[in-house]
Amino acid sequence: MKIAISGTYSTGKTTTTLALAYYTGLLSTHAKTMREILPKALPGKRLEDATGPELVQLGFRRLMERAVRESHLEDFVSDGSSLHEWVYGMVRTELGMNPNEETDKGNIVLTEDLKYLKEIMINFGAVAKDYAKDTYESFVHLPVEFPLVADGHRPVSELFRRRSNDLLLETIQKLDIPYYVVGGTIAERLEKITEIYHLEPVMSVEEAIRLAKKEAEKFDIVQEGRENDN
Repeated sequence: MKIAISGTYSTGKTTTTLALAYYTGLLSTHAKTMREILPKALPGKRLEDATGPELVQLGFRRLMERAVRESHLEDFVSDGSSLHEWVYGMVRTELGMNPNEETDKGNIVLTEDLKYLKEIMINFGAVAKDYAKDTYESFVHLPVEFPLVADGHRPVSELFRRRSNDLLLETIQKLDIPYYVVGGTIAERLEKITEIYHLEPVMSVEEAIRLAKKEAEKFDIVQEGRENDN
């Protein structure tokens, strides 16, 4: 069983993935966060400082690491998927390189460079989609329910988040990969997911969430959707 936990920024992917792994005994896997990748890939730069070509580099780094990790596992639950690396780049070609509060107001800045970047991202998407189709047996998609967390490593734009959410769902549907939209608190999500896949819990929901939060802190991961984790 190879399940990808899907959803855009601040939907609770990390906490849900880790908690589900603890709750059911499934192995969890993920690609490095931008927080971890940036210092090595683009020393001294923030994500909003990245150029189009540098954004492609970050996407390839994440996809490559994800593929290597997942290739060694027969069963897993993944924090995100190969589609996420592509979606975040693709939406930037529609809304601008640095989505922020001004983007939400309709002040979208598109440059000539983004036209070429779009062609690159379309081709990057062909690889990401093929990988998703060949790898993931099912998706659990988390809808936008929690406030966007502004941490300096993700765009502060609700429009960007909504468009990313829509493109993720559209792509999963076009690839004809089975998927389930699961919302609610982290505890409610765990109950729903285990019911969908007929998984047997190996510990209490409360303990699984506690361990997931602890691990998220250990790896310096922002706890998405933290207000509704209880």
